Amino acid sequence: MFKVKKLLALLLAACIVLTVGAVAANAAEDDSDEVGAGGITVHCYSEAGAPNIYYWNSLPQNITTSYPGPKMTAEGDNFYKYTFSNVTKINMLFVTNGVQSAELTRETGEWWYMNGRWRNKKPNPDDNWERSDLREDSIYFVMTTRFYDGDTGNNVHCWDDSNAGNPDSDPAWRGDFKGLIDKLDYIKALGFSAIWLTPVVTNGGGYDYHGYHSMDMSTVDVRYESDGATYDDLIDAAHEKGIKIIQDVVWNHTGNFGDATLCPMFTKEYDTIQDLGDPSSMKVIPGSELDQAYPNYDNLQGAAQFQARLDILQSIHSSTHNKSENYHRETSGGGWGQPLEQYASIEGDCRDLNTENPNVAKFLTDTYLGYVDRGVDAFRLDTEKHINRWTLNSAYFPKFTNIPNFYIFGEVCARWSECINEGGPSDSPFFYTWKETASPWTSNWNNNFSGWSTNFENSKKHYTQYSSKSGMPTSSNALLSGMNYHTPDYSKANGTGVIDFTMHWNFYNANQAYNTALGEDQYFNDSTWNVVYVDSHDYSPNDCQSVRYNAGTQAWAENMDLMFTFRGIPCIYYGSEVEFMKGAEIDVGPKKPLAQTGRAYFGNYLEGSVNATDFSKYTASGTVQQTLNSPLCVHLRQLNAIRRAVPALQKGQYKTASGNMAFVRRYKSGSTDSLACVAISGGASFSGLPNGRYVDAVTGDVQNVTNGSLSVGNIGKANMRVYVCCASGFTGINGKIGSTGSYLK
Repeated sequence: MFKVKKLLALLLAACIVLTVGAVAANAAEDDSDEVGAGGITVHCYSEAGAPNIYYWNSLPQNITTSYPGPKMTAEGDNFYKYTFSNVTKINMLFVTNGVQSAELTRETGEWWYMNGRWRNKKPNPDDNWERSDLREDSIYFVMTTRFYDGDTGNNVHCWDDSNAGNPDSDPAWRGDFKGLIDKLDYIKALGFSAIWLTPVVTNGGGYDYHGYHSMDMSTVDVRYESDGATYDDLIDAAHEKGIKIIQDVVWNHTGNFGDATLCPMFTKEYDTIQDLGDPSSMKVIPGSELDQAYPNYDNLQGAAQFQARLDILQSIHSSTHNKSENYHRETSGGGWGQPLEQYASIEGDCRDLNTENPNVAKFLTDTYLGYVDRGVDAFRLDTEKHINRWTLNSAYFPKFTNIPNFYIFGEVCARWSECINEGGPSDSPFFYTWKETASPWTSNWNNNFSGWSTNFENSKKHYTQYSSKSGMPTSSNALLSGMNYHTPDYSKANGTGVIDFTMHWNFYNANQAYNTALGEDQYFNDSTWNVVYVDSHDYSPNDCQSVRYNAGTQAWAENMDLMFTFRGIPCIYYGSEVEFMKGAEIDVGPKKPLAQTGRAYFGNYLEGSVNATDFSKYTASGTVQQTLNSPLCVHLRQLNAIRRAVPALQKGQYKTASGNMAFVRRYKSGSTDSLACVAISGGASFSGLPNGRYVDAVTGDVQNVTNGSLSVGNIGKANMRVYVCCASGFTGINGKIGSTGSYLK
């Protein structure tokens, strides 16, 4: 029987600490090269000499040892080995010169432990992954539970699956990390080099398959993981293929079942993982504040239970709760365009954290720095506009912006056609790219718990002060100076970026999105860092906002042309490469089966095998081969290959040219000097160019510029030309890049 109870685990850990050194050895193990039936072999990397291994609580028979345990056997390359024969599970820790590792658990198999992480194959200490500028990448966004099912054994229903009508063949928790690992080559074959994952932390709620209703931010939800397919395994597998991992994080709220640290009310108890599909798996922690205030909680009706939880979280019925002030007490929703939107709870299952409480800020930053340490490359910050910018700049962002090439981009949800949102600059996307420069806001954060209310009042004052459109800062960081690249001025940048929500809202057609971007770019600190997408798990552009994008294949192709050549980091939501579920409602909660929505299961398109030999290069068979041969997949492969080959398309500043959607981009750094002339869906005229040879990345056509001018004839909708300067001193290309399809020709 397998049961998970956090409280019991903590008590057990306490007992272990008290008995360290007092447990006698009652079994001996050998260090053979082979793992016996049901055996476990562990390897530990240590540059400080041979570790000891202390172990306890093994299955099926219990073996223990005296602290600090026997020495491990050297095997070269600073690795040390120990084997447990005929053991299927065991707890252990490594002790090196008196320094202990964390308490660890392993099950049957062979495992390597290095730099605080387990791996299922021997790592190379010299192959350390290094983060790089995210603008060099394109992003594939997946809702993990709906992408690919690699392990049917961890499929779990949500409690509300019966209300939604999700059958056993399609439970809400279906896709998993093993499925992602299995299909990394599909994503690489499309040419993407970064994957944005929906939140991975432990969730609690009736319909929590999406990951945005956390109840323990410090742990990964077990419903994602499998043997050999943990979150760490996924990160390692992605990095081995040159793919970055972007983790979706939520600092604004938790679910309404509290948080294991900030407001512990529940643990999950289950015999098999499928038991988590029943709300009875949620157990009130004995002696908890909820248990004491509502001893009859289990006998209450659902609505009364909900009110009881809110009372403990936010003290809505009694002033005796939430004494730690970890949650904002405001329970009304809405407040759009007002300071209220930054301290009210946006939904019943999204309860607003008191982000102005320095204890909350420390918990959140410490917890998520742990995921950075595990190898995550970037964060997408959910519901960013519901946290005040001054709060983020004072107590959150500085903890991350000094990490080389680690990037945070936020969701400042502005469902508005203009770049200035309904609350003025205070809740507009561009506003969140700037640091505090006005003297009243540069050093007035109170880092003591007693000062949380001062922080709270200041956040409201800050929102109000910056709600006026006058005096907004501007920047030319994304714009060329004439035809010259200039070093960006980041002296007023806060080191983070945003999703370009205004461009997204106008992306029903590319021309509208393009002109919107031209009008808003001066207000961002540097819009080359904006993450750009057409649709997502929440919304499509304004003209079809509640359904998956439905303007047609050619419109998609044209949108992609712009996304992959204009400023910003392109992002595609899973399935858009085949217009998956176009026109279907994106999110209706448990009101209809997921199979009928924009969050349907995509795995049926991915059956078969694919082996990516490089980005945009692969061999495949089965259904996935047909998927990769579809028109937009072919289009994406070529766009990704072109963007990857031309630095100007990744990080370049731009200036417009004469034409429909026509612009020049240039990037210069060290020995790199990259310049590209782009024309989309129509002819264009470029002037003031450096003279020399220009090669079109789409067709391979060569133009020799002698008078600074280059012209592109009329080309059809969704077609494009990308003339790359190959003159002396420039970073050029050799000819046509990739295979053309239905639109690039």
